[in-house]
Amino acid sequence: MGAVFTRDIHGQYPVAARAAGMYIYDDTGKAYLDMSGGAAVSCLGHQHPAVLKALHMQLDTMAFAHTAFFTNEPQEKLAVMLAARFDEPGAKVYFLSGGSEANETALKMAWQYWCLLGKPDKTKIISRQHSYHGNTLGALSVTGAPLRRRAMADVLHDWPRTAPCYAYRLKHAGESDAAYGQRAANLLEAAIMEAGPETVAAFIAEPVVGSALGVVPAVEGYFARIREICDRYDILLIADEVMCGTGRMGTFFAHEQDGFLPDIVTIAKGIGGGYQPLAATIVRRKVVELFSAEGNSFDHGHTYVGHATACAAGVAVLETFEQEGLLAAVVEKGMQLQRALEAAFLHHPNVGDIRGRGLFRALEFVTNKSSKKPVANGAATAKKLKQSAMQHGLICYPGSGRIEDGLSCYILLAPPFILETAHIEELVEKLAAVMSEVFCD
Repeated sequence: MGAVFTRDIHGQYPVAARAAGMYIYDDTGKAYLDMSGGAAVSCLGHQHPAVLKALHMQLDTMAFAHTAFFTNEPQEKLAVMLAARFDEPGAKVYFLSGGSEANETALKMAWQYWCLLGKPDKTKIISRQHSYHGNTLGALSVTGAPLRRRAMADVLHDWPRTAPCYAYRLKHAGESDAAYGQRAANLLEAAIMEAGPETVAAFIAEPVVGSALGVVPAVEGYFARIREICDRYDILLIADEVMCGTGRMGTFFAHEQDGFLPDIVTIAKGIGGGYQPLAATIVRRKVVELFSAEGNSFDHGHTYVGHATACAAGVAVLETFEQEGLLAAVVEKGMQLQRALEAAFLHHPNVGDIRGRGLFRALEFVTNKSSKKPVANGAATAKKLKQSAMQHGLICYPGSGRIEDGLSCYILLAPPFILETAHIEELVEKLAAVMSEVFCD
């Protein structure tokens, strides 16, 4: 790889040479079934003709015009499409290049919002333990995953955190989902009171936790209670849907399924489908109205905000959702995927949980199904899972928490929405081979 500073500077990577549909091919011609969409990015698969056509047309017209000087038609059209899908009229959309930027933007909006309201002491952002919100310093500060924070821990803000809503590991024996949801949500109120409500600007959470825990949805009622708590203490609620949003649950926004209205929602990954770097921070009406008032402004910006070619890709992705009826298909195919995973692996001695929503699923591994004892060498096991999967021509997303936190390793699956039965069958066959190799002892 020569002069490339790779993600793992000691790693060796095959060279991706071409892609089509559900597959990526390396320069030897080997095919890899993409069952994680990279990192929940490739929602339409690879080389979808509708998106390629839109990109070619935009490039032939105008690739880029800096949005400090101009707006552009793709940005305007995509903003209207996204605002129309939001739960409340009057939303506005700020475009970015990635999820970290989108969450960093949301944090800055929260801070400046309270300053404009004459409450400059509201600066703290509460997040959840074992969460991931991005790799810029602000987004990493609200990230609750110790392994992801470790290298930069000394320069990050150490803001308050509350527990995740993680029923598989944190719900008490005999406790109902409803009771657990209220108990888990009320931990946020305790964190707010400890921090001082007058100092808390926002609470940020993923409706379905992605890469930090391995596809963990909240139980019913949890986020409704979270919304009540945020309203009571005058705190903005940010829904991080970078990984779980943009149709991956079968509804366009993940929070729709949990019945709450966020003040700010961030999306990325699937909105550009991997065809262009694209993200968005979507802001509800009350926040928009404050920043829009005479004499007020939002002080922020990046070079590629509202990039015309990136937004053209986003328009094409959303139009393809509609034209091909993909969101309804996500629900059906997600259930089919869940059934196939359960049929193949539910009784595997090292599979503790198979969970998720839509086309966002995970298998969590354990050393004892009854006690749910985590795999002791979770990070090393996750690495072995990835290496074995690649050898078998399978792209999936293994990850791990720390055993000292009571967490284990898992495989996250986020396949493109064009998934078919044959791909599920191929996944199960290859995953069975991978698990036999990794858990052979």
